[in-house]
Amino acid sequence: MTDRPDPADEFASHRALLFSIAYEILGSVADAEDVLQDSYLRWRSVNHTSVENARAYLAQIVTRQALGVLRSAVRRREEYVGPWLPEPLLTSAAADAPEGLDHVLTGEAVTTAMLLVLESLTPTQRAVFVLREVFGFGYPEIAAAVDKSEDAVRQLNQRGGTPRSQAPPRHGPSSSGS
Repeated sequence: MTDRPDPADEFASHRALLFSIAYEILGSVADAEDVLQDSYLRWRSVNHTSVENARAYLAQIVTRQALGVLRSAVRRREEYVGPWLPEPLLTSAAADAPEGLDHVLTGEAVTTAMLLVLESLTPTQRAVFVLREVFGFGYPEIAAAVDKSEDAVRQLNQRGGTPRSQAPPRHGPSSSGS
């Protein structure tokens, strides 16, 4: 246990990645920060000697927290009239940005257009897409993060990669008749 870093230092060393995962799943800086706070509290309560890969474990915690927030946000938006737009990041104040936000501001962030594309995916498809295509996580790590089998994650990734012009819209009026 002497070679294991302090849990707070371990979390801090991955904070930029974790913030990016949360933000790109949620599309909101405030929600991403809330997810990081909740994830840190969960991380502090974990038996760290049983964690083999802290980066993957932390990504799993953040992904699950973000999915929970996203699912509740989807339920809230079902009652909202009008289009949902993601919260854009302010790039002009990069020097004053909170720690971790600079990672998103350096080009790793999903653009507003990409966030709108992500909105067309289910919460789990969105998490799979972000973890696989944006951050390059392997299918075993993603499967653990979203609590699905590797085969299911591969299928979700394939469906999430379907060009949006071919996929049915997730929101909006249903097309009945022609």
